[in-house]
Amino acid sequence: MAEKEKFYITTAIAYTSRKPHIGNSYEIVLTDAIARYKRLQGYDVFMLTGTDEHGQKIEEYAEKAGVTPKEYVDKVSGEIREICDLLNTSYDKFIRTTDPYHEKIVQKIFKKLYDQGDIYKGHYEGMYCTPCESFWTESQLVDGKCPDCGREVKPAKEEAYFLRLSKYQKQLEEFIENNENFIYPEARKKEMLNNFIKPGLQDLCVSRTSFKWGIPVTFDDKHVIYVWIDALSNYITALGYDPDGSSELYKKYWPADVHIIGKDIVRFHTIYWPIMLMALGEPLPKQVFGHPWLLQGDGKMSKSKGNAVDPFDALEQHGADAIRWYFYTASAPWIPKRFSGKLVLEGQRKFMGTLWNTYAFFVLYANIDKFDATKYKLEYDKLSVMDKWLLSKLNSAVAGVDESLSNYKIPEAAKYLQEFVDDMSNWYVRRSRERFWAKGMEQDKINAYMTLYTALVTISKAAAPMIPFMTEDIYRNLVCSIDPSAPESIHLCDFPVANKEWIDKDLEADMKELLEIVVLGRACRNTANIKNRQPIGTMYVKAEKKMSEFYTDIIADELNVKEVKFADDVESFISYSFKPQLRTVGPKYGKLLNGIRTALSEIDGTAAMKELRDNGVLVLDIDGNRVELAEEDLLIETAQSEGYVTETDGETSVVLDTNLTPELIQEGFVREIISKVQTMRKEAGFEVMDKIIVYAKDNDKIMDIMKANQDEIKREVLAENIILG
Repeated sequence: MAEKEKFYITTAIAYTSRKPHIGNSYEIVLTDAIARYKRLQGYDVFMLTGTDEHGQKIEEYAEKAGVTPKEYVDKVSGEIREICDLLNTSYDKFIRTTDPYHEKIVQKIFKKLYDQGDIYKGHYEGMYCTPCESFWTESQLVDGKCPDCGREVKPAKEEAYFLRLSKYQKQLEEFIENNENFIYPEARKKEMLNNFIKPGLQDLCVSRTSFKWGIPVTFDDKHVIYVWIDALSNYITALGYDPDGSSELYKKYWPADVHIIGKDIVRFHTIYWPIMLMALGEPLPKQVFGHPWLLQGDGKMSKSKGNAVDPFDALEQHGADAIRWYFYTASAPWIPKRFSGKLVLEGQRKFMGTLWNTYAFFVLYANIDKFDATKYKLEYDKLSVMDKWLLSKLNSAVAGVDESLSNYKIPEAAKYLQEFVDDMSNWYVRRSRERFWAKGMEQDKINAYMTLYTALVTISKAAAPMIPFMTEDIYRNLVCSIDPSAPESIHLCDFPVANKEWIDKDLEADMKELLEIVVLGRACRNTANIKNRQPIGTMYVKAEKKMSEFYTDIIADELNVKEVKFADDVESFISYSFKPQLRTVGPKYGKLLNGIRTALSEIDGTAAMKELRDNGVLVLDIDGNRVELAEEDLLIETAQSEGYVTETDGETSVVLDTNLTPELIQEGFVREIISKVQTMRKEAGFEVMDKIIVYAKDNDKIMDIMKANQDEIKREVLAENIILG
């Protein structure tokens, strides 16, 4: 059996200064989606996360809390790990920088760099930021404050060890410029090169003497190792790196394929960390992916700012999958986000709720029919156009999700998933309901079941890296319950591969045009205030291309119209009137203004509008003077012909004939009666397939309509009998 290709992915390790916030969750669920996707693709994945537990800030917080620093970080690290687990993240190792093996190797790294002259002893005098644990020169400050966090800094002077960044400046600059994907997004790369590296790197202070909560320097017990040397080393110590001889695990997985980090620590990961590795003679990671901060209304979400959202509260209120989906869809990972419970609920409703309701619809009717997908095949050549359309959209979505996740474009992947689920529920299922209601198990019903089953299982596999809980429930019920040979978890399946033979872009384009026409038709009904249950005689459509009878029949059924006619022109249903735009026409034509106003009031509006659209200008002859008026020179008013309603979007226009005959009105009554009976069925608690008896009395008009149309009413509401009077 061929050895799997490795993939090593890491988060930044969370700082344990205070109780974690929802922003800590953001980074790990982004990372987890990529890790899960790579596993489904067959990669041997190692995902690392953990906690950063040393430093002056932690020492101060522990003292205020009346506990030792170790007791303090044990509690916070435990909470962070619990959140990772509640979010169902699939990390392979959770490292703590207080782990003894890590501390030992960090000391060895420091000693090695000192012995070879890359670390030297000196004195540091400058401005110190305690929260960031960073020294700054006066020239680096922004308005006298820390350039990283914007807080106050204090003068400080102490003995310190330094890392020779300057020694590796040219080597690092060349590496970044020769490896275009090393820093992503591009803006971060330019920032590092232009703002930090090219102006000249100053040697980095890598030890402290003013506090004790850190890893001691073995050969100088006055010093503890600077927190970033400690924290950054976790990516290799976790794998078993050792300057005296590294483990097989390290040799297998290093270099990292990608570090997923916040934008505020890009500098440390793309300057300090690469230089440390160069000095150690180790390979550099393949990519550093800098995502933005998660915002909470008033800037970066931060424990110290007191604007952090409690992740335990958010998880209890919304659930893990809903929180994960929100992070994936609120914006692109490199664009700052604002956390919003309202948007979490909206995403839950639009995507997860829609997917679950479609799954529930399938299960309801599959249980009624005792349908077992293992006993049938999806026979493509026997499928209807609607089935082939759904499968085309499904495979287009799978291809899109695959391409997006392979490039860490998580919002784009989510968009493909959401668009497909919306199409599956709000178009395919809505248009195919009656096929599931049919008696027996004819081929068309089998096709509907197998098409929807295939779509639900496949899209769940594609969404599994992002919403692991819900997709697992759907998979286990739809697949494991009927196929004992199937993998026991969706997360042990292969990521779906798009069947390109089933992708029909022409079919997708035709259905897209149909949907646009339907949307305009619904807008016409809303404008005319006519419910969809009221049939309409004729609908006229002007579009880029005429559609076949198959599509016009769907449009007619969807909009409840008797006839759909494609027309080259629908202008006859609209009248136009024109006035001069004084702001532009006045300066251009001055004395001719009154003549222009008169000519426009007398012009054939339809012909003038056509000329304006065809030529871009309307040409008038005013007292022998040629006048050219563009659209911005005109105030154009439209009026619709009596008895017609028009809606236009781009090249597509729809006109509804809203003149209702007595026959159409009666048919509308029948639809209204059916709707009311269906509502009564639901309110009375009847099951979907229960038969009923309908009684009506005390309204002669309604009883006459029901008597004349009783066969249709009985069929629609599953009534065995209608008793009148």
